[in-house]
Amino acid sequence: MSMTGLVRGLNQFHSNYFNSHQELFEKLSHGQTPEVLFITCSDSRIDPCLITQTQPGELFVMRNVGNIIPTFRVDSNSEGAGIEYAICALGIKDVIVCGHSHCGAMKGLLQIGSLTEEMPLVYDWLRHHAESTRRLVLENYRDCDSQELLKIATEQNVLTQIENLETYPVIRSRLHSGQISLHAWIYDLETGTVLAYNAAVNQFSPLEKTSFPVPDLLAQVHSDHASF
Repeated sequence: MSMTGLVRGLNQFHSNYFNSHQELFEKLSHGQTPEVLFITCSDSRIDPCLITQTQPGELFVMRNVGNIIPTFRVDSNSEGAGIEYAICALGIKDVIVCGHSHCGAMKGLLQIGSLTEEMPLVYDWLRHHAESTRRLVLENYRDCDSQELLKIATEQNVLTQIENLETYPVIRSRLHSGQISLHAWIYDLETGTVLAYNAAVNQFSPLEKTSFPVPDLLAQVHSDHASF
Protein backbone atom coordinates (compact mmCIF):
# COMPACT_ATOMS: atom_id res chain seq x y z
CA MET A 1 0.00 0.00 0.00
CA SER A 2 1.52 3.31 -1.10
CA MET A 3 1.06 6.66 0.64
CA THR A 4 -1.34 7.61 -2.15
CA GLY A 5 -3.42 4.57 -1.32
CA LEU A 6 -3.37 5.40 2.39
CA VAL A 7 -4.59 8.94 1.79
CA ARG A 8 -7.33 7.61 -0.49
CA GLY A 9 -8.35 5.23 2.26
CA LEU A 10 -8.42 8.03 4.84
CA ASN A 11 -10.75 10.04 2.63
CA GLN A 12 -13.02 7.04 2.11
CA PHE A 13 -13.05 6.36 5.86
CA HIS A 14 -14.13 9.90 6.67
CA SER A 15 -16.71 10.09 3.89
CA ASN A 16 -18.22 6.66 4.48
CA TYR A 17 -17.56 4.83 7.75
CA PHE A 18 -17.02 7.84 10.01
CA ASN A 19 -20.07 9.68 8.76
CA SER A 20 -22.27 6.62 9.21
CA HIS A 21 -20.96 5.96 12.75
CA GLN A 22 -20.86 9.49 14.15
CA GLU A 23 -22.65 8.47 17.35
CA LEU A 24 -19.95 5.86 18.07
CA PHE A 25 -17.09 8.29 17.53
CA GLU A 26 -18.81 10.97 19.59
CA LYS A 27 -19.03 8.47 22.45
CA LEU A 28 -15.37 7.49 22.02
CA SER A 29 -14.32 11.12 22.20
CA HIS A 30 -15.37 11.11 25.87
CA GLY A 31 -13.22 8.13 26.89
CA GLN A 32 -12.51 4.44 26.41
CA THR A 33 -13.80 1.42 28.31
CA PRO A 34 -12.17 -1.71 26.80
CA GLU A 35 -12.30 -4.88 28.86
CA VAL A 36 -9.61 -6.78 26.93
CA LEU A 37 -5.89 -6.16 26.53
CA PHE A 38 -4.80 -7.79 23.26
CA ILE A 39 -1.04 -8.34 22.96
CA THR A 40 0.19 -9.49 19.57
CA CYS A 41 2.99 -9.26 17.03
CA SER A 42 3.74 -6.22 14.85
CA ASP A 43 3.36 -8.44 11.78
CA SER A 44 1.28 -6.63 9.14
CA ARG A 45 -0.75 -9.77 8.42
CA ILE A 46 -2.54 -9.64 11.78
CA ASP A 47 -5.38 -7.24 12.51
CA PRO A 48 -6.74 -7.84 16.04
CA CYS A 49 -9.98 -5.94 15.41
CA LEU A 50 -10.55 -7.76 12.12
CA ILE A 51 -10.06 -11.29 13.45
CA THR A 52 -12.17 -10.61 16.56
CA GLN A 53 -14.71 -8.47 14.69
CA THR A 54 -14.54 -5.77 17.37
CA GLN A 55 -15.36 -2.09 17.08
CA PRO A 56 -13.13 0.90 17.93
CA GLY A 57 -12.85 1.21 21.71
CA GLU A 58 -13.40 -2.48 22.48
CA LEU A 59 -9.76 -3.67 22.49
CA PHE A 60 -6.69 -2.12 24.09
CA VAL A 61 -3.96 -3.32 21.74
CA MET A 62 -0.21 -3.66 22.32
CA ARG A 63 2.10 -4.84 19.54
CA ASN A 64 5.80 -5.52 19.21
CA VAL A 65 8.21 -7.88 17.47
CA GLY A 66 7.29 -11.41 18.58
CA ASN A 67 4.44 -10.43 20.97
CA ILE A 68 6.98 -10.42 23.79
CA ILE A 69 6.43 -9.13 27.32
CA PRO A 70 9.66 -8.57 29.25
CA THR A 71 9.52 -9.71 32.86
CA PHE A 72 8.71 -7.05 35.44
CA ARG A 73 11.52 -4.74 36.44
CA VAL A 74 11.74 -1.44 38.29
CA ASP A 75 13.09 0.57 35.36
CA SER A 76 10.37 1.42 32.88
CA ASN A 77 9.67 -0.03 29.44
CA SER A 78 6.87 0.50 26.97
CA GLU A 79 5.30 -2.91 27.53
CA GLY A 80 5.27 -2.54 31.32
CA ALA A 81 3.79 0.94 31.09
CA GLY A 82 1.07 -0.30 28.75
CA ILE A 83 0.18 -3.19 31.05
CA GLU A 84 0.06 -0.95 34.11
CA TYR A 85 -2.16 1.58 32.34
CA ALA A 86 -4.48 -1.11 30.97
CA ILE A 87 -4.99 -2.71 34.37
CA CYS A 88 -4.99 0.31 36.68
CA ALA A 89 -6.55 3.03 34.52
CA LEU A 90 -8.85 1.01 32.29
CA GLY A 91 -9.74 -1.88 34.60
CA ILE A 92 -8.96 -4.56 32.02
CA LYS A 93 -10.39 -7.95 32.97
CA ASP A 94 -8.87 -10.21 30.31
CA VAL A 95 -5.40 -10.27 28.78
CA ILE A 96 -4.77 -12.16 25.54
CA VAL A 97 -1.30 -12.94 24.20
CA CYS A 98 -1.73 -13.89 20.54
CA GLY A 99 1.10 -15.37 18.52
CA HIS A 100 0.76 -16.40 14.88
CA SER A 101 1.97 -18.90 12.31
CA HIS A 102 4.97 -18.05 10.12
CA CYS A 103 6.23 -15.58 12.70
CA GLY A 104 9.41 -13.90 11.49
CA ALA A 105 10.54 -13.21 15.03
CA MET A 106 10.34 -16.90 15.92
CA LYS A 107 12.16 -17.84 12.71
CA GLY A 108 14.88 -15.40 13.69
CA LEU A 109 14.99 -16.78 17.23
CA LEU A 110 15.71 -20.29 15.96
CA GLN A 111 18.57 -18.94 13.82
CA ILE A 112 19.55 -16.07 16.06
CA GLY A 113 23.22 -16.01 15.09
CA SER A 114 22.31 -14.83 11.60
CA LEU A 115 20.84 -11.61 13.01
CA THR A 116 23.93 -10.23 14.69
CA GLU A 117 25.27 -8.31 11.69
CA GLU A 118 22.19 -7.34 9.70
CA MET A 119 19.69 -6.69 12.52
CA PRO A 120 21.60 -6.21 15.79
CA LEU A 121 18.65 -4.56 17.57
CA VAL A 122 16.35 -7.46 16.72
CA TYR A 123 19.12 -9.81 17.91
CA ASP A 124 19.35 -8.01 21.26
CA TRP A 125 15.56 -7.96 21.70
CA LEU A 126 15.18 -11.69 21.11
CA ARG A 127 18.34 -12.66 22.97
CA HIS A 128 17.32 -10.75 26.06
CA HIS A 129 13.64 -11.65 26.14
CA ALA A 130 13.16 -14.93 24.27
CA GLU A 131 16.24 -16.97 25.15
CA SER A 132 14.29 -19.26 27.48
CA THR A 133 11.95 -20.16 24.60
CA ARG A 134 14.86 -20.78 22.23
CA ARG A 135 16.67 -23.03 24.68
CA LEU A 136 13.53 -24.97 25.62
CA VAL A 137 12.73 -25.70 21.97
CA LEU A 138 16.22 -26.55 20.76
CA GLU A 139 17.12 -28.72 23.75
CA ASN A 140 13.85 -30.66 23.97
CA TYR A 141 12.76 -31.05 20.34
CA ARG A 142 16.00 -31.88 18.53
CA ASP A 143 14.39 -34.45 16.25
CA CYS A 144 11.71 -32.14 14.83
CA ASP A 145 11.99 -30.61 11.36
CA SER A 146 12.19 -26.86 10.85
CA GLN A 147 8.45 -26.34 10.33
CA GLU A 148 7.54 -28.26 13.46
CA LEU A 149 10.21 -26.41 15.44
CA LEU A 150 8.73 -23.09 14.32
CA LYS A 151 5.25 -24.18 15.42
CA ILE A 152 6.54 -25.32 18.80
CA ALA A 153 8.57 -22.13 19.27
CA THR A 154 5.51 -20.01 18.50
CA GLU A 155 3.40 -21.89 21.04
CA GLN A 156 6.04 -21.94 23.75
CA ASN A 157 6.78 -18.26 23.23
CA VAL A 158 3.14 -17.38 23.90
CA LEU A 159 3.10 -19.51 27.06
CA THR A 160 6.33 -17.88 28.22
CA GLN A 161 4.74 -14.44 27.84
CA ILE A 162 1.84 -15.59 30.02
CA GLU A 163 4.36 -16.52 32.69
CA ASN A 164 6.13 -13.19 32.23
CA LEU A 165 2.85 -11.34 32.71
CA GLU A 166 2.50 -13.02 36.10
CA THR A 167 5.69 -11.31 37.29
CA TYR A 168 3.88 -7.95 37.24
CA PRO A 169 2.56 -7.18 40.75
CA VAL A 170 -0.58 -5.51 39.40
CA ILE A 171 -1.48 -8.67 37.46
CA ARG A 172 -0.45 -11.16 40.12
CA SER A 173 -2.62 -9.41 42.70
CA ARG A 174 -5.68 -9.49 40.45
CA LEU A 175 -5.08 -13.10 39.46
CA HIS A 176 -5.09 -14.00 43.15
CA SER A 177 -8.44 -12.28 43.66
CA GLY A 178 -9.96 -13.61 40.43
CA GLN A 179 -10.34 -10.16 38.89
CA ILE A 180 -8.38 -10.92 35.75
CA SER A 181 -7.76 -13.86 33.40
CA LEU A 182 -4.86 -14.57 31.05
CA HIS A 183 -5.39 -16.25 27.68
CA ALA A 184 -2.88 -17.76 25.23
CA TRP A 185 -3.88 -17.72 21.55
CA ILE A 186 -2.29 -18.62 18.22
CA TYR A 187 -3.65 -17.17 14.97
CA ASP A 188 -3.17 -19.36 11.90
CA LEU A 189 -2.64 -17.22 8.81
CA GLU A 190 -3.65 -19.86 6.25
CA THR A 191 -7.00 -20.82 7.74
CA GLY A 192 -7.96 -17.80 9.86
CA THR A 193 -8.37 -20.18 12.79
CA VAL A 194 -7.58 -19.07 16.33
CA LEU A 195 -6.14 -21.73 18.62
CA ALA A 196 -6.47 -21.24 22.38
CA TYR A 197 -4.39 -22.99 25.01
CA ASN A 198 -6.33 -25.57 26.98
CA ALA A 199 -4.46 -26.22 30.21
CA ALA A 200 -6.52 -29.33 30.91
CA VAL A 201 -4.98 -31.16 27.95
CA ASN A 202 -1.78 -29.10 27.65
CA GLN A 203 -2.30 -28.11 24.03
CA PHE A 204 -3.69 -25.43 21.73
CA SER A 205 -7.13 -26.24 20.31
CA PRO A 206 -9.29 -24.44 17.71
CA LEU A 207 -11.33 -21.92 19.66
CA GLU A 208 -14.43 -22.06 17.46
CA LYS A 209 -14.52 -25.87 17.27
CA THR A 210 -14.28 -26.79 20.93
CA SER A 211 -16.60 -29.47 22.25
CA PHE A 212 -16.07 -28.20 25.81
CA PRO A 213 -17.36 -24.90 27.25
CA VAL A 214 -15.45 -21.79 26.21
CA PRO A 215 -14.86 -20.68 29.83
CA ASP A 216 -13.01 -23.97 30.44
CA LEU A 217 -10.88 -23.44 27.34
CA LEU A 218 -10.12 -19.89 28.43
CA ALA A 219 -9.27 -20.87 31.97
CA GLN A 220 -6.44 -18.91 33.47
CA VAL A 221 -3.28 -20.43 32.03
CA HIS A 222 -1.40 -19.74 35.22
CA SER A 223 -3.43 -22.41 36.99
CA ASP A 224 -1.50 -25.20 35.28
CA HIS A 225 2.17 -24.28 35.67
CA ALA A 226 3.20 -27.92 35.69
CA SER A 227 2.07 -28.34 32.09
CA PHE A 228 4.33 -25.61 30.72
